[in-house]
Amino acid sequence: MELPKHYNSDDSESKWGKYWENKGIYKFDPKSKKKLYSVDTPPPTVSGKIHMGHAFSYTQADMIVRFKRMQGFNIFYPFGFDDNGLATGLFVEKKHKVSSRKMGRDAFVKLCLEETKNSEKVFKELWTRISISADWSLEYSTISPKVQRISQRSFIELYKNGREYRKEAPTFWCPKCRTAASQVELEDKDIDSFFNDLDFKLKDGGKIKIATTRPELLAACVSIFVHPEDKRYKKLVGKKAIVPLFGQEVTILSDEKADPEKGTGAVMCCTFGDQNDIDWWYAHKLPLRVAISKNGVMTEISGKYEGMKIEAARKEIIEDLKKDGALTGQKPITHAVNVHERCGTAIEFLVTKQWFIKVLDMKKELLTAGNKMSWYPKHMKVRYDNWTNGLSWDWCISRQRFYGVPFPIWYCKDCGEIILADESQLPVNPFVDKPKNPCPKCKSKNYIPEEDTLDTWATSSLTPLINARWGEKDEIKDIYPMDLRPQAHDIITFWLFNTVVKGILHKKQVPFKNIMISGHALDPKGKKMSKSKGNVILPQTILEKFSADALRFWAAGSKLGDDLPYQEKDVLTGNKMATKMWNASKFAIMHLEDYDGKDAKLEPIDKWVLSKLNDIIDISTKSLEKYEYARAKVVAERFFFDVFCDNYLEMAKDRLYNPDVYGKESRRAAQFTLYNALLGVLKLIAPIMPYITEEIYHLYFAKKEGQKSIHISSWPEVNKKWADKKAVDAGNAAADIIAAIRQHKSSNNLSLNTPYDSATIDTKDKSIITPIESTIKGTMKIGDINYGKLSKPDIELEIGKNPIKIKMGNAMPKEK
Repeated sequence: MELPKHYNSDDSESKWGKYWENKGIYKFDPKSKKKLYSVDTPPPTVSGKIHMGHAFSYTQADMIVRFKRMQGFNIFYPFGFDDNGLATGLFVEKKHKVSSRKMGRDAFVKLCLEETKNSEKVFKELWTRISISADWSLEYSTISPKVQRISQRSFIELYKNGREYRKEAPTFWCPKCRTAASQVELEDKDIDSFFNDLDFKLKDGGKIKIATTRPELLAACVSIFVHPEDKRYKKLVGKKAIVPLFGQEVTILSDEKADPEKGTGAVMCCTFGDQNDIDWWYAHKLPLRVAISKNGVMTEISGKYEGMKIEAARKEIIEDLKKDGALTGQKPITHAVNVHERCGTAIEFLVTKQWFIKVLDMKKELLTAGNKMSWYPKHMKVRYDNWTNGLSWDWCISRQRFYGVPFPIWYCKDCGEIILADESQLPVNPFVDKPKNPCPKCKSKNYIPEEDTLDTWATSSLTPLINARWGEKDEIKDIYPMDLRPQAHDIITFWLFNTVVKGILHKKQVPFKNIMISGHALDPKGKKMSKSKGNVILPQTILEKFSADALRFWAAGSKLGDDLPYQEKDVLTGNKMATKMWNASKFAIMHLEDYDGKDAKLEPIDKWVLSKLNDIIDISTKSLEKYEYARAKVVAERFFFDVFCDNYLEMAKDRLYNPDVYGKESRRAAQFTLYNALLGVLKLIAPIMPYITEEIYHLYFAKKEGQKSIHISSWPEVNKKWADKKAVDAGNAAADIIAAIRQHKSSNNLSLNTPYDSATIDTKDKSIITPIESTIKGTMKIGDINYGKLSKPDIELEIGKNPIKIKMGNAMPKEK
């Protein structure tokens, strides 16, 4: 058999990618009687390019899926694209330099649909190249008609169950995106600012000093709060103060939420600066004064500052406070500010009419649900628990954007009643479609469509139900709850939490059994990758320079949940691993051409390597069952390099090349061991490096094993017949002695193939050497091994508790 001289990763990736697709290697079989294993694959947001973080976490999940497939499970592994909502809309606006509001709803939605279609094609090509072994016939898009129907079905069911409500209330608002946001979409960002000490004049004389970081909200000030036990202000409670610059009178009130240790202990309540302002507004029935508009500029109550942006107004107000004498001091601070995770803009609180899902009354149930799922790693559950315990808002699900899944509702023009779409109409577009039934309250047929769209998380939180085709004619009944939810740690409070909410509300059970939480890919200095820092590394670059297997090898280099800096040397190691596998396999296959596949009487060194393989199979299997792919990678890699290549291949060469010296039975034993050891290690590495392992498998093993792909062959199992402690001890002794002799040759500037006429060994226990004597002689090219006392040995080592001394004979010239 003539084997290719070199391994070409580009050719291999192209060839096997097409082969796997054409042969349906990764296809889910709904009729299979195998045990099902279902994966709730995270649908990446279509909002730009795939970055290394995507490649990192999706590859880690794919390793587990490949392992389960080889274990004999019927794999349900869909792939989706989250291509509806704010993130995609912002991406399209930025890429095409357009404004959705200027374009109009219909034109902008059309542009978004065209762009997502193009982006998904690019995304799919990259995921396929990285070898994500999903069944692409199960592909879905969150803007597709089927998913819109499921999302709208969810809304209607929750509304009918009394779980959804529409209310005009203080809401998180992004001035840049001009839309409401939910609590989960906020991030803390440290901002440099000032505590500004301001004097409010008292109506009946005197002053009260307050400290604020937001003087631009003075126009919205409706009260001043102090702690009821704060002796400094007890006599002032109930008195009136005058807001500097703006002149409105406000009452000084007491409330335990006022912190005596923060600032001056007296705090102004504005509508709205933070959560406390909202709580006080509700509790004390305060008036509403709106100083900031939906597009982030000052309103008419701000007087001369009307129309100014927030930052500009803040600077000018501070200057005017100085001139007025009301600003008595400034203290620089760094404090955490809530920003919108989509654009990084500081969040405001505005009173707007929004749709909400009730979740605050579910805290206990949600915490219980968290305990019903297995978390890997376990400590990641703390993030879920902390988020659940810290909830202070119901889930806002409406967004003031054109692009997204429409609400399936209209409002009666005559009485304002909500008109739900009929199930038969879904998916429905209230701007195009008409209600099937008249107003349920006044029977009017006059209606107004809901203009808002559903929050993207309201749809992507349904992915287990989307995968199950919930409510559809082709619904898959037995995949819910799903076996695995793989995702990154930064969206535990987004995707995972909201999916649990929807699962409990719709199915009264958790949506998945196991949760696999990955970390982040960082830049080479350990910093988070971002476009603004210019440190983003794209997987396309790595694939062109190295290979998909090398990238996957790097991704397997961190423990689950840990962040991993990108280091090119680690990717290069992956390439070297592939090259070594190719060369070692070619050598083995060359000696397996005449192997008849029959069992043979194994020699100690054969039993040694197979016993070692047993150990690695056991460790790898147990590790992957616990999602510890990194440990599985390390033990397989070490076995391949240290045991198989550096030792066994060298030890077996003489027997393979010289059957006339050692006998055909000895050669067959070496062949049996080569076959099983190489096939075993290929299978162990297959989930990590699918291309090179498939290439080697088809060089020789496919016909022998009768499987179309290594990736649907059986996962290796521990063979008890191979377990032999004496052989392990003997093989370890041989490896140690051979390593010591190699070191001696190198120290004397001799090549490792330099033959010696003899070697004398001094040991108290000759039985250590006897079983491996022929292996030592053949591997190190030694003519005879003698035993005797040595006073000046060349080599000294200890095996177990037995000291061993070796004196090398005469180095001989190699035969030409």
